[in-house]
Amino acid sequence: MAASTEDLDASVLSDKSDSENESDEEDGAEKSPEPRIRETPEDIKFDAIVNTLAFHPTRDILAAGDIDGDIYVYSYSCTEGENKELWSSGHHLKSCREVAFSQDGMKLFSVSKDKSVHIMDVEEGKLVSRIPKAHSAPINALLVIDENLLATGDDCGTLKVWDMRKGTAFMDLKHHEDYISGITIDQAKKILLTSSGDGTMGVFNIKRRRFELASEFQDGDLTSVAIMKRGRKVVCGSSEGMIYLFNWNGFGATSDRFAVKAESVDCVVPITDSILCIASMDGVVRAINLLPNRVLGSVGQHIGEPIEQIARSRDARFLASCAHDQQVKFWDISGLPATVVSDYRQKKKKDASLKSLSKKAFGVGDDFFSGLAEEAETKKEEKEDESEEESESDSD
Repeated sequence: MAASTEDLDASVLSDKSDSENESDEEDGAEKSPEPRIRETPEDIKFDAIVNTLAFHPTRDILAAGDIDGDIYVYSYSCTEGENKELWSSGHHLKSCREVAFSQDGMKLFSVSKDKSVHIMDVEEGKLVSRIPKAHSAPINALLVIDENLLATGDDCGTLKVWDMRKGTAFMDLKHHEDYISGITIDQAKKILLTSSGDGTMGVFNIKRRRFELASEFQDGDLTSVAIMKRGRKVVCGSSEGMIYLFNWNGFGATSDRFAVKAESVDCVVPITDSILCIASMDGVVRAINLLPNRVLGSVGQHIGEPIEQIARSRDARFLASCAHDQQVKFWDISGLPATVVSDYRQKKKKDASLKSLSKKAFGVGDDFFSGLAEEAETKKEEKEDESEEESESDSD
């Protein structure tokens, strides 16, 4: 009898241990759930204000430059927790104004307030070469033309076009009275266009290595320039919240203008031939349709923070933005190309809010600011409740 009771006890113990092991396994399974897949990558936070950003042409990589002169390269992913810093560089002595990848994605170009041009190896994060005194004034704009040519513009209005095989500039022209804010070039790599703080757009022929003409003066600074409508139209943003349209080969005077209800149009990025995204000092990224001219809605926002720059990913799925809140945010723009715009203009109410074009975007208008107020109030109430709970626990 004694032996049988011992056997029973042993079997009970083994059953208990098996059940405990099973419960431990279940707990382990509960503790390590599958990573969540997001609609967009998570925001990336930095230690300083990010001035500029650029997407890699073939990989899920983003480069960013900040006001301290540091450059960061991140891999991004929609899987939660998968954004990773690949490398960083602090070679610039002053603020990094612009970054751009080479067409093959092997090199990263950067320009700075310290008047230098740097070329980094993307894989290793090492400085390949530099032009220490590329300009006599701080450099503000950068355009990679092809694998050998690079264009830069400075705060005094000088444009330089570089042959990187020799490390020298074969064009050095000053036809603007103020800073060059943006540079773009046509598909034939012949006509280069600049926007300037003096309110004009400059036209340069890099094949003939000469200045062609400057547009009429516009109200406010011209802050950005882009080519749209399959090369038939040129778009310039302005500090006055206006978008100016020029006909190709009609660069002297504007063909149309479009007032956007924004503090400014600081950056423009084409999404399709007719749709572009603009960034403003009011912290809102808007989608705009050209001809017919319409504000489609809000793509995203940095609440109350001026946006420095926006960039489009290689597959046109994401738009990234950087602002004075020291964050890079990602917005879903995959639905924009399918947007159909009617020629018929509907009358809008005066208090109508801006339509939200993504799940993360707020409608902008009276509803937008009331929503912010409600959000702030709820946060305040939560903090008060927490403090009351803490005081009660202390008294207990």
